Amino acid sequence: MDSIIVEGLTKYYGDLCAVDHVSFTVEAGEVFGYLGPNGAGKTTTIRMLTGLTRPSEGRAWVAGYDIVKETLEVKRRIGVVPEVSNLYDELTVWENLEFISRLYHVPRAERHRRIGELLKLFDLWDRRDTRFRRLSRGLKRRAVLAAALVNDPEILFLDEPTTGLDVVSARSLRGLVNRLRGMGKTIFLTTHYIEEADQLCDRVAIIVCGRIRAIDTPENLKLKAGVKSILEVELSDRPPASLLERLRGLEVEVEGRQLRVHTDNPQMLLRLLVEEVGRSGLTLLSLRSRSPTLEDAFIKLTGLSPEVMRREKGV
Repeated sequence: MDSIIVEGLTKYYGDLCAVDHVSFTVEAGEVFGYLGPNGAGKTTTIRMLTGLTRPSEGRAWVAGYDIVKETLEVKRRIGVVPEVSNLYDELTVWENLEFISRLYHVPRAERHRRIGELLKLFDLWDRRDTRFRRLSRGLKRRAVLAAALVNDPEILFLDEPTTGLDVVSARSLRGLVNRLRGMGKTIFLTTHYIEEADQLCDRVAIIVCGRIRAIDTPENLKLKAGVKSILEVELSDRPPASLLERLRGLEVEVEGRQLRVHTDNPQMLLRLLVEEVGRSGLTLLSLRSRSPTLEDAFIKLTGLSPEVMRREKGV
């Protein structure tokens, strides 16, 4: 069963096409990643799917309801965690969640029980009487996530949930996303952190300049991109010409005594290296094998350099 169905969804801002005829489905209970650099159209897509922006063209259904004709029904069944916090600084954590639960008409008999459960789930119970503005950035993201769940939504939209967080807070938030997956929630996650999509998502759509380049599981994207394993070797001296000759036809990088070889058969390559290094009288000082990553696949599929994605990540 599909929780989200998108057909040719498009958004123009004047002459700028921010989202260009995208189509995809998201299955119930799936963590679906929407991966791309800043300005790719990720947030605009979420704004259309959650009823905040009207599409220029195309159609979409969220939880079985048309996003244009049945916007109110869509909003009743979703939770949204925007990139920028939408809670009130002067209210306490508890007061914020209670205010939102009233907006969603959560029955009074359930309201306090549900808020208490969420605060405990997100380790915020001891901060329930703390004003939102006094929380750390990581705790603020947890509070916003708890607020998005106060109406017990079927589908949760997370827009760049870990942007700006320190390593510990980001890891904690990813753990919470996995817990929500275990609760059966459907999660639509936008991110420009490639490793985040690789860790969390069942499937990933790669979007660049408003267009979807590929959709599949992280593992299948790596296979489709033809990304190979890498053997990194350090020798006691520069690689001999005989070794480089035997590696002809492979993608090889040589830097001093170090050798990096891209291969789809690392075991066979390792045997060749050991044999040739022993024959040449050199010593193998270190050897490391690196499996293909989603970042490798992203670069192959989009043509964007690693430096572009590092700048997006603020590195």
